[in-house]
Amino acid sequence: MHSSSTSGFRLCLNSFNSLPFKALALCTVAIPFHSINASKATHQYDAVVNNSKLTVVSVANPDIVFKDGKHLHGFGYDLARNYADSLNVKLDFRTVKDNATALKMVAKGQASFAMTTASMQSIEAKHLTSFSASCGDTVSLQKNGLNSNLNWVFKNADDPLSQTASGFVCRAKQNGAISQLASFYNRNVVKQDSWNIIQRDLTKRMPIYKASFKKTAQQYDLDWHLLAAIGYQESYLKPDSVSPTGVRGIMMLTNSTAKAMGVSNRTDATQSIQGGAKYYDQMLNRYSHIPFPDRNWYALVAYNMGPGAVSQIQKRIKSQGKNPDKWVNLYAYLDRNKASNGRYRQTVQYVTRIRAYLEHIKTTPQLVNI
Repeated sequence: MHSSSTSGFRLCLNSFNSLPFKALALCTVAIPFHSINASKATHQYDAVVNNSKLTVVSVANPDIVFKDGKHLHGFGYDLARNYADSLNVKLDFRTVKDNATALKMVAKGQASFAMTTASMQSIEAKHLTSFSASCGDTVSLQKNGLNSNLNWVFKNADDPLSQTASGFVCRAKQNGAISQLASFYNRNVVKQDSWNIIQRDLTKRMPIYKASFKKTAQQYDLDWHLLAAIGYQESYLKPDSVSPTGVRGIMMLTNSTAKAMGVSNRTDATQSIQGGAKYYDQMLNRYSHIPFPDRNWYALVAYNMGPGAVSQIQKRIKSQGKNPDKWVNLYAYLDRNKASNGRYRQTVQYVTRIRAYLEHIKTTPQLVNI
């Protein structure tokens, strides 16, 4: 990079807290990612661009990344994925046993950067550079029960990769993406004192239906824990549940959906689980052009609201000049309008709770070993 370009780029980065968003956008436009060339020193940016791959390492932690069957999700993971998308490269997200291993990999050039809650002392001891993964938006993280000490750690401060990354993160703070991601991955979506009741329900009822969940999930190549989480959200795993609107059974199917899925008795647990899984699988196929984990969330919203309602929202998002196939945009629309639309409020709660139940079921030894 020419020295004048470097100065201009750093000026943009150093002005993030004072510049309006439009001006920030101009900073990025003025110096496109592909025009950033490394100096004679070898930078991670070169490796990322040349290999079209961003390698990120982190300790597996619900605040950062969670393994959902074959897929990953989490506040930190989504943020890194969006950064990789902005560079038009593939994300290779690896989990490691501890923060020390993550920092070591960065120091040795084995990872583009690390996402970590390691202390500043340990980061500086390895002569690494770091910045806040929320650009200092600790309020959004704290109120959603997320660790506000989450940092992105790079090998060199003058690497264009760390510079573009800090710019990306601060734009995400400025345009609300940080707060929206934090809101969706809210660790407090279920009140702490409710978990004892949830744990009791799951311990008592899940053993009865586990075989059906597992067999059906295998048939549709789904994670049975996710099906169980949907079932708990729908009915608390009670096969005789009936709602005021007439949906019933463990998976709370409407009469028309049940018939379409081949379910003759909605209160029969096995049939309900089979019908619910088949319908959920159809929703996944409907959004097959959307990558995971976003596809899961779209399918859940469609399961709850109906695919027609999702299509209408996507049209509105598109009319606003945003990508209707990005979960952060769909979630932001629902969350922004939930105060005036009870259906949206219910759907936001529906998806966030299922995510929370899924994580609980997969990480609680008593439930995993049932």
